[in-house]
Amino acid sequence: MSVFTEKEVEYLAEQRLGRLATVDAKGSPHVVPVGFRYNATLDVVDIGGHNLGKSKKFRDARDTGRAAFVVDDVLPPWKARGVEVRGRAEVFEEGGWEVGEGFGEELIRLHPERIVGWGLDSDAHKPNSRSV
Repeated sequence: MSVFTEKEVEYLAEQRLGRLATVDAKGSPHVVPVGFRYNATLDVVDIGGHNLGKSKKFRDARDTGRAAFVVDDVLPPWKARGVEVRGRAEVFEEGGWEVGEGFGEELIRLHPERIVGWGLDSDAHKPNSRSV
């Protein structure tokens, strides 16, 4: 059984762009848009990109082992929906090509510890928040 709800999994499968937040050893935050995929086999979020292994986000994830990720959008007239995932970040030197065509070798894997969903299983103003 997944830590994500069925509607969250469907939503993640429809989306291609999210934002990854990391923090460095000094506590300085860093947020960037990233390509991703929901990895159903491991029930995690895999993040890839171009030159990922040379990026600050890759170093931060490697050095701290922590990250947060969000994907969201708004449907007309104003229906906000999205999923936030906080958890343990793991970096790999290979596998990034599975996230997106033309992506580099490296991969960041986010293991969910806390998930917040809104506008999918519940009203956007009453998020479905849980620790996993």
